[in-house]
Amino acid sequence: MALADILAEDRPRRPGTQAALAELSETFGDRLATGEDVRRAHSHTTTYIPNQLPDAVLFARSEAEVQTLVRIAARHGMPIVPFGVGSSLEGHVNAPFGGVSLDLSGMNEVVSVYPEDLDCIVEPGVTREALNEHLRDTGLFFPIDPGANASLGGMAATRASGTNAVRYGTMRENVVGLNAVMADGSVIRTARRAKKTAAGYDLTRLLVGSEGTLGIITRLNLKLYGIPEQVLSGVCPFPDVVSAVNAVIQTVQIGVPVARIELLDALSIEATNRHSKLDLPATPHLFVEFHGSPASVADQAASFAVIIEENGGGEFRSASRAEERSRLWKARHDFYWASIGLRPGAKAIATDVCVPISRLADCIEETRMDAEAAGLIAPTVGHVGDGNFHVTLLIDTDVPAEIDAAEAFLKRLAERALDMDGTCTGEHGVGQGKRGYLSAELGASVDVMRAVKTALDPSNIMNPGKIFSFETR
Repeated sequence: MALADILAEDRPRRPGTQAALAELSETFGDRLATGEDVRRAHSHTTTYIPNQLPDAVLFARSEAEVQTLVRIAARHGMPIVPFGVGSSLEGHVNAPFGGVSLDLSGMNEVVSVYPEDLDCIVEPGVTREALNEHLRDTGLFFPIDPGANASLGGMAATRASGTNAVRYGTMRENVVGLNAVMADGSVIRTARRAKKTAAGYDLTRLLVGSEGTLGIITRLNLKLYGIPEQVLSGVCPFPDVVSAVNAVIQTVQIGVPVARIELLDALSIEATNRHSKLDLPATPHLFVEFHGSPASVADQAASFAVIIEENGGGEFRSASRAEERSRLWKARHDFYWASIGLRPGAKAIATDVCVPISRLADCIEETRMDAEAAGLIAPTVGHVGDGNFHVTLLIDTDVPAEIDAAEAFLKRLAERALDMDGTCTGEHGVGQGKRGYLSAELGASVDVMRAVKTALDPSNIMNPGKIFSFETR
């Protein structure tokens, strides 16, 4: 969506905001912060969209306190913008209509772990790394890994996925149920702990991915998995992106149960070598990981070796020791910071799309040629096992012509994915940045979404300006 269109939607503060803030200040004291620095930190955005600051930040400690906030906000029509750790990528935490940013990081308790049932209950401010640290001695882990040490509430709200999604799924598949405070201040529990249910509408899936626009997640019941007996990671080079992607397609189509399979193009490898002190050849690479018993991992690796050879790949460099694997995946997760080194002083604008895996090679190659023709520095990485890839544009956001070129490229990329029956966002979400593509992707379904939003949040206080470009007041 064009920057001018986003900024044109700025509205004056809602008339009840000051009264609501006065009531919140009386209720919460110094946990309601109004300083500019803290407000700016809670509206930061990794897009080219400027910060749009809330009027205040509230640091909540319990579900009951979230209820209190929502009831006050509802009486006065004041917007609420939920905030986890702020790692979202499409302007989700901006406050275009002011109001209060609700910081949930203090709600960080692992409430219960049920090892025999392979699930747990956590508060929304628990981060994925903190949960896995808590689980370390149980033999279990939570696999969803978007790269950033995101909060689990935020990961559910944006339907996050990441490097392990090809085997373990996304947050959509791994949230059994949740609690949420709705726009009227009521608390709902969407499901019990049973692993399946046929009881009524699937409200869990409605709220997972709703980006804080329908309710505020205050508790999560998550699936857990046994730590694999054997883990083998590795990297292998390919002569070009098409060969690498064809190897991915073949791996998925013949049913190799790969846990991770990540693409880095030649430009990404150059940046990663420099930033993470690796010595990989400057060609496209696949980073892979296999989980299972020693025998099954060996079989998976052998099958993959055949696929590498058939697609012209080079030597598979494996890593079985934990410290070797950690170094490899840290290099992958640090790609965002590595990419900035390709153009010091520029801003890295990350975007993603997802297509059916049979169209993946075509989409990536057309995107590469598009970026080259537009004169853009645009390294590409991706969770390519499920057809999802990311392009990071390095632009000077102080130069309008560069913003224009980036916006035009992003529009072409989204349209390209839709033409291939894909989606404009595989995991980043809509937020502000991708609202303009939703109707083209989903058609009349967007009207149903608007109806749901209006029914559940008639005063539009829940993260307004995200997903939809409209005010209901």
